[in-house]
Order: sequence, then C-alpha cells, then structure tokens
Amino acid sequence: MDLPEPQEQMEQEPMEETTEEQIAPADDSASSSEPTPAPTSETQIPTDLPPVEAVVEGPAWYVIHCYSGYENKVRHNLEQRIETMGMKDKIFDVVIPTQEEIEVKDGKRRTVERHIFPGYVLVNMALSEDSWYVVRNTPGVTGFVGMGNNPTPLRPEEVAQIVKRMEAEAPTVKVTYKVGERVRIVDGPFNDFRGVVSEIDMERTKVRVMVSFFGRETPVELDFLQVEKS
Repeated sequence: MDLPEPQEQMEQEPMEETTEEQIAPADDSASSSEPTPAPTSETQIPTDLPPVEAVVEGPAWYVIHCYSGYENKVRHNLEQRIETMGMKDKIFDVVIPTQEEIEVKDGKRRTVERHIFPGYVLVNMALSEDSWYVVRNTPGVTGFVGMGNNPTPLRPEEVAQIVKRMEAEAPTVKVTYKVGERVRIVDGPFNDFRGVVSEIDMERTKVRVMVSFFGRETPVELDFLQVEKS
C-alpha cells in the first residue's frame, strides 16, 4: 500500500517541546469537527459481524485514521478496549509514529516531537472479524486504510522505513522558510543580517541566503539553525 505523505512540517504544530537549556492524506470522513464518542463500556463482540478477508496470515501492521490531534486519545481508547474485550491475543501493539526535530524560534533553539503522519495510527494485529470490530469501533477512529471491510496491511519495507525514521539518533531540523522568502541570520559572523533564501539543500542541511553588502547581493551559505523566518 502507499503510505500517506507526511504533512508539511512548516504547517504542523508541535505536540510537545523542551527548550535547549532543558535538554499521510486522510479521506473526507476525517473532518475538522470533533468525533462522536462510541460506547467505552462495551465488553462483548457481536456475533453477526460482516466477513473480513485477511490479505496475509498472522500478525501484520495496519493503518487506521482518526481526527488529527486525537491520535493519543485514540491509542488510549483502543488499548482500553483491547484489555476489557480480551483481545490481547489478536491485537498486539498500537503505535503513533513520531520523531524529534530541532527548530529555531525567536532566536532560541528548541526540540519538538512531531507526528510523522498526522491523523494516522498504526496497529499490529491478526486480522479477523473480531479484531476488525474492536479497532473500527474504537472512539475517535474513522476507518481503516483499505477497501471496505478489508484493510490493507503495510508492506515490510514500509514498516522498516517508519521504524528507521522513529529511531533516528539525531533529531531532524525543521525548515520554516522557502526559497524566495526573507529570513534573518541568528548566528555566526552575519548575525542579525537579513536576506532572501536562494537555495535549500536538505541533504547537507544548508541554506544559501542572498545578503546585501554595500549595495551588492552576496550569497552566504549557512546551517539551517543559523537562519529563521524574518
């Protein structure tokens, strides 16, 4: 299956943050309105469930979508249902993919933890009518990624890609500016100079800024953390 594209980082608000001193597209069913809670006291699974066809045998990772900002609540609700409905032998893990980022704001560095795929939660489960019902009817869940009652499991290489991003040793650097935008240099010999971004090199984490010296535009190469949006 195709993974949802990570939301543009410059538009995404941080979930948690600590100061340096202390240290995918959802479908139309996921609207901006709050989800209607389902009963949380349910302990029995109906016997007349629609058939579910598993693409793979045994455990696999599936993707559920929910209202953006409700990922942690959905995980909590699902973990409670797994416990109360006796599904530990069929639903094994619930994960919200996150990664750490470093950003510069108001001249200060801070580390923030962000959702890689806002509005999505991963569930490791053995797909059956019972496990599908427990997950699908969890408060806040708007559906599985897949067709109808037949969710599509993640491919092993997709799971490995997500795990790699989550386990990265060094935090990624958040870029809040784009080519053509005015920025302010906040560190180094050109501190407090302003200029226009002419190039962004994501692999080298470098940005080239055109700075005016004595009436002439001069390119200056800087680290991402030496620049902030003006």
